[in-house]
Amino acid sequence: MRKLRRFSERPREPVAVTVDPLPTADALRFLAEGEVVVCEPIAWGSNYSFAVVLRRDDEQRLAVYKPRRGEVPLWDFPDGTLYRREYAAFLVSQALGWDFIPPTVIRGGPYGIGTVQLYIDADPRADPSKLRQTNEGELMRMFLFDVFANNADRKSTHCLRDRQGKLWGIDHGLTFNVVTKLRTVIWDFCGEPIPRPVLDEMSAFLSDRARMDALNGQLAELLDPAEVAAFYARFERLLKLGRFPHLDPYRNVPRGWW
Repeated sequence: MRKLRRFSERPREPVAVTVDPLPTADALRFLAEGEVVVCEPIAWGSNYSFAVVLRRDDEQRLAVYKPRRGEVPLWDFPDGTLYRREYAAFLVSQALGWDFIPPTVIRGGPYGIGTVQLYIDADPRADPSKLRQTNEGELMRMFLFDVFANNADRKSTHCLRDRQGKLWGIDHGLTFNVVTKLRTVIWDFCGEPIPRPVLDEMSAFLSDRARMDALNGQLAELLDPAEVAAFYARFERLLKLGRFPHLDPYRNVPRGWW
């Protein structure tokens, strides 16, 4: 097995890739079945991650590959579980119908098992400070998600507005801890009532036994039972409260927040 490295040993020629949006089901199939034809290290971040080009038939697309082997040990998260948390976050967002996490799969790759997530072609002109003006509904759902998923690392660079104007959230490896660890840059809605349509979406999820059973079966393979129970407890508490929580300026700010 090849040794992990952070930087490319030699430059590569540009590779032609498709960036047009894909329906989620098609994207998941592409991510699971595509052949890795390029794998280049991404030079930032505390864990090893790679930009990969996947090829399926005559189509090539970019994705981000995060192998289990590249996870730096943390004192407060079990070793080798971040890729599973990343995938669990995607599954929860899909179960809720909150389609803001890019299609994600767990699969093998050049450095072993890990997540492969569809690359988002972000609009470089998007201003993170103006997302409430341009993407309010998506942003408030992202904030709520971070509360009940206990996201310990929502930086501004983890909120991407694509060229079609859709808001996406990435980097969900530090989620679903039993101990409260919420850290986020999304403070726009603190203390405000959660809009009724959003509360209705949350209630509909809890009352849909088929959706709940399907998600529970998936989460059981990814998270500790105590983590799943804590997730549901936070979800139900937030729904009962009916308001966005107030945040602590000392405890709830991510490190290197920008």
